[in-house]
Amino acid sequence: MDFLNIILPWVQIILSVLLVATILLQQSGAGIGGAFGGAESAGFHTRRGFEKVLFHATIVLSVLFGLSAFIAFLI
Repeated sequence: MDFLNIILPWVQIILSVLLVATILLQQSGAGIGGAFGGAESAGFHTRRGFEKVLFHATIVLSVLFGLSAFIAFLI
């Protein structure tokens, strides 16, 4: 149990940095023009390539971070 108390904060720091990086690397689908009705499309597009990888990585990292926070709460 002592090992988990030592390693868990470091895991959470690494997960949080990776999560912030994946969120910041994603492109915004709607710019300022979309807020005022200037967007050409309805905002739906297919994610391909690196954008799809970033999207899935963000989901996985957020779930892992949530689980690590829950484990930290329990111990």
